[in-house]
Amino acid sequence: MRRLALCIVVSVLALASRALPRLPMAAAAEPAAKAEAASLAANELDLPAEKIEGGEPDRMMRRYLMPFVNQAAERWRADYEKRTKPEEIAAYQKAAREKFLKAIGGLPERTPLEPQVTGTVSRPGYRVEKVIFQSRPKFFVTALLFLPESETFKPPYPGVVVPCGHSNIGKGYPSYQSMGALLALNGMAALVFDPIDQGERGQYLGEGGWPKLQGTAGHTNVGMGSVLLGQNTARFEIWDGMRAIDYLQSRPEVDQKRIGCTGNSGGGTQTSYLMALDDRIICASPSCYITSLPRLLATIGPQDAEQNIFAQLAEGIDHADYIMMRAPSPVLLCTATKDFFDISGSWDSFRCAKRLYSRLGLAERVDLLECDAGHNYDTPAREGVVRWMSRWLLGKDHAIEEPQMTLLTEDEYRCTGDGKVMTLPGARSAYDLNEDEERRMLPMREAAWKTGNVAERQEAMRRLAGIRKVADLPTPQVEPLGTIVRNGYVIERLAIRPEQGITLPALFFSPQKSDQPGNVVLYVHQQGKAADAAPGGPIERLVQAGNAVLAVDLRGTGQTQATLKEGYYTDEFQDAYVAYLLGRSFVGMRAEDVLVCARYAAQRAAAMRSQGQEDAAKDAGKVAEVQLVAVGNVGIPALHAAALEPELFQSVKVSRMLASWAGVIHGRLNKGLVTHVVHGVLPQYDLPNLAGILGDKVTIEQSVDP
Repeated sequence: MRRLALCIVVSVLALASRALPRLPMAAAAEPAAKAEAASLAANELDLPAEKIEGGEPDRMMRRYLMPFVNQAAERWRADYEKRTKPEEIAAYQKAAREKFLKAIGGLPERTPLEPQVTGTVSRPGYRVEKVIFQSRPKFFVTALLFLPESETFKPPYPGVVVPCGHSNIGKGYPSYQSMGALLALNGMAALVFDPIDQGERGQYLGEGGWPKLQGTAGHTNVGMGSVLLGQNTARFEIWDGMRAIDYLQSRPEVDQKRIGCTGNSGGGTQTSYLMALDDRIICASPSCYITSLPRLLATIGPQDAEQNIFAQLAEGIDHADYIMMRAPSPVLLCTATKDFFDISGSWDSFRCAKRLYSRLGLAERVDLLECDAGHNYDTPAREGVVRWMSRWLLGKDHAIEEPQMTLLTEDEYRCTGDGKVMTLPGARSAYDLNEDEERRMLPMREAAWKTGNVAERQEAMRRLAGIRKVADLPTPQVEPLGTIVRNGYVIERLAIRPEQGITLPALFFSPQKSDQPGNVVLYVHQQGKAADAAPGGPIERLVQAGNAVLAVDLRGTGQTQATLKEGYYTDEFQDAYVAYLLGRSFVGMRAEDVLVCARYAAQRAAAMRSQGQEDAAKDAGKVAEVQLVAVGNVGIPALHAAALEPELFQSVKVSRMLASWAGVIHGRLNKGLVTHVVHGVLPQYDLPNLAGILGDKVTIEQSVDP
């Protein structure tokens, strides 16, 4: 396979689900008694749950991360309280925007929209034009333009951009159509558009030509590749929204200087970003999104990719900042009492924004509408939002009443012939754009590794993944928890605690007799320490060959694996995104676990080697080299650890690991990779570059695709 370095043996499997081998038919059909015995053996190797700080081992990472969230919230509050003067607020707004744009990878260049109107539908009091424009070349956006009846309202009209929330039918969803129609009935033009992977904008077409991924799953799938590029799914959505404003402003019926924005749910997310970043939006109303990050993470947890901006907690950007970045532009928070986006967080953000607007002498420009409902863009919400838009865009403040409306049918709201932009001539997807970006980066990356200083490359790896030098890592607390005797060797159960809140369940296998005392293997497996520890298994064979073996559950694996369930929103997914919001990666944290455990294993081995020697005291302080074995995608942090501290490792063997991060982008479909990626890594390095540092020390077998 291309780009794998030196002595790497590659056998790419077809699917991510094959990352670990399937049992042959005979093994799969083994008697129930044998399966039960294997299960009991695995349980025997586990630590008691109470020995993992806080109990509930599968919640360990969430417990560990949340104090960092709370610390970030305290820093945010302290910084907020310091901004009292207009010049201080202006400086904060400029810095916050720059941080946000950097985190999503900046914005593309403006290119021709090439708009086309594919049809018109008339309704009493307004008409709807079906529009397709290109936010980037051949990157098609489908939209409905609701225009008032010219006999009732004279152009030019204010224009309101309405990004859609997470509905598979996008702009055709009744609430979103109704918002466009109600704005038009009250004298405003409204452009309701489909985000990627919604409505007509499925980005990956599966069998039969229908979108294989939609909504949140599609956004997150695109997001894995975007993360590796140092970007975010939000970048696609924000740019589409900005180009939607460009289109509105290009229409002669629309007043370029009177632009608003409103959207619900995922559309509320997009509205929040757009109102923070685009000065052309003079009033906005995000619905059913704004809460606060501490409340979000303490309740439903992180959502899909575009709602998680890299290091925003570390950089001091919370939901309230989306409002305050544009103060004193008018903003109405549209909320719902029973929303799953926590209403107390909404009020916290509103109060902070209100106080900041008050410091500017314009408190009336920010308000909150709370509907007694669940997560919804219901009639009272729409009426309140349109009244807000009328107040600030038309100068008319009066009660709005939504009449009965005949909404468009599917045939009427479809802009393309078959409802799929990806069948339009030359159509390009978000995946195509990510591939273009990776191809652009490849020559720069290759040149840097060919001519650059290895130490500089290693420093970039440390910075991006967040990995300290082994000398800077604290000595772990190690608690022995009993032994198990097997044929020819002893297993010692250990609780290794590298830092507060983290327990790494571990097993130390010692041969009772060895011709090679002091040989030690650090063994890490994606499924945990017990995966290969059964009698007759790979670890036993290493021990019988005379090696001591330390098998460890890296954080979030084995006993501390977060709960997995069908779909993207597993607990592991959410834990990884909490870390991401803090500017941390599981790859980096697990790499430090590998280093701590390798150092401990080496010290144990040196002590074993010195036993019985005259200079035992002298030799016991020496650190032996470790043989590192990694199975599955824990090979990624293992490879990082070895590439950064090669003198600690005698050899490295990795199997069934992702072949390359670039393959995530070019393979397009992925699942379960959220703990195995690093933000912004591909401009600097890929997995084969790590192997290149290790040279003859490393062997990589049975690599897998994403």
